Amino acid sequence: MIGVGLTVGGAVAVSGVIGFVGLIVPHLLRPLAREQPSALLLPSALGGAALLLVADTLVRLAPGASELRVGVAMALVGAPFFLWLLLKLRRELA
Repeated sequence: MIGVGLTVGGAVAVSGVIGFVGLIVPHLLRPLAREQPSALLLPSALGGAALLLVADTLVRLAPGASELRVGVAMALVGAPFFLWLLLKLRRELA
């Protein structure tokens, strides 16, 4: 389990924000696609592009001395989301 965690963490670190968006968006859009993986491909691509566009726009509009990176903004969205997903799955399995 530790090896898988380190491997996935390394892959996300190398691929950056694009890989992280690829992990978040399909989970967000799964209820809209009625659990069919084939119906999830196009909405995931469009949803990922929209999420990244919104995050980049908000980062550029945020006031501050130094520019906040998009990766940090996506981490602020993704970490609570994955925590919620983990807790939800734990409740379903218990």
